[in-house]
Amino acid sequence: MPGSVPPVASVADVTTPESSELLGLVLASARDTDRVGAGVLDAAFEEILTYGLRRTSVDMVARRAGVSRATLYRRFDGKDTLVQAVLVRECQRFFDSIVTAIGPLPTVEERLVEGFVVGVRYARTDPLLSRLLASDPEALLPYLTVNGELVVAVARDFLVWQGDQVPGGVEPVDGRTPEGVAELFVRLAISFTLTPQSSIPLGDDEEVRRFARDYLAPLLRA
Repeated sequence: MPGSVPPVASVADVTTPESSELLGLVLASARDTDRVGAGVLDAAFEEILTYGLRRTSVDMVARRAGVSRATLYRRFDGKDTLVQAVLVRECQRFFDSIVTAIGPLPTVEERLVEGFVVGVRYARTDPLLSRLLASDPEALLPYLTVNGELVVAVARDFLVWQGDQVPGGVEPVDGRTPEGVAELFVRLAISFTLTPQSSIPLGDDEEVRRFARDYLAPLLRA
């Protein structure tokens, strides 16, 4: 309903869809990390940026964080858990950036378009994602491709939730459901991230926005 702008919501206010357990993990992570734990995550983030996943070790992270191994292990039971916590926190920041950008927008169409723009921009410029794609693609790519159903589901459900915040929400159009349209947006954003070369001009935010308006937004219309 144009002219009726809903309030900007925090990611922490999301009612987690049952199908999106990872989104619940993201939200819990934002609430549960204490100051020392946050410092360990900061150190792990910097180690991964500098050395990549394979060369990062718990000892290196503990030294950078200025804590003992015992202190680190009281919060994270190993490297895998620590890396997962870093990635989850980055997901939380990503969703926060989308909320900031699209929360004030009054229509579902505007929210989906701008969410697509933010997603493509974030994927292109996020230093951790860029580092992992360059140094550890064999570890990261399965989570965005053949085993990417959970990532797709989380992002799709988040976009659908954002659309539901607009008065009146969004109704299916000619058999096209909000979930289906949102999933298409997510899959295209992943594809353009992994294969940026394209005949479609997507060099900056305005070109990405124009593409979303011309090609994707019509899916919401009768």
